[in-house]
Amino acid sequence: MEDDKTRAEAIGKLNDLINDIDFAMLTTVDTDGVLRSRPMQTQKAEFDGELWFFTSDKTHKVEEIERDNRVNASYAKPEDNVYVSVSGAASISKDRAKMEEFWNPILKAWFPKGLDDPNICLLKVDVEQAEYWDSPSSTLVQIVGFVKAIITGKRADGGENEKINL
Repeated sequence: MEDDKTRAEAIGKLNDLINDIDFAMLTTVDTDGVLRSRPMQTQKAEFDGELWFFTSDKTHKVEEIERDNRVNASYAKPEDNVYVSVSGAASISKDRAKMEEFWNPILKAWFPKGLDDPNICLLKVDVEQAEYWDSPSSTLVQIVGFVKAIITGKRADGGENEKINL
């Protein structure tokens, strides 16, 4: 992260990028060291350095996190050329007040008993690092840029890319 970019600015930028992306691919480390990814719905909250997901405490991902809490969550919004990868430390929470804060009736599709499900919990990711790619140009502008790069022999401008340490 550039010296002049504060933590608050970095968090604000990440919030702007992932705020309207509903699902992330959450990656954990399996017992044999293999990386495992699955789609997870991010709970709607202003990003403040933490990501929250509902899950069941009877899943492999919870076992994997209890063994090795390093995780990655990847977000993509191809129609806007936005890609974000965040990594950090995951933990499991049974905080009822926090679950009530995030609860949405649509979650009954996964948890028919709602918040009374004895296995429901929250998976929290304390984000430590992130990288993003943001190219707000239209597809036509990108194609023109690629053609220009091919003709001139100069590298195409892929938009904004930055690594962030929180």
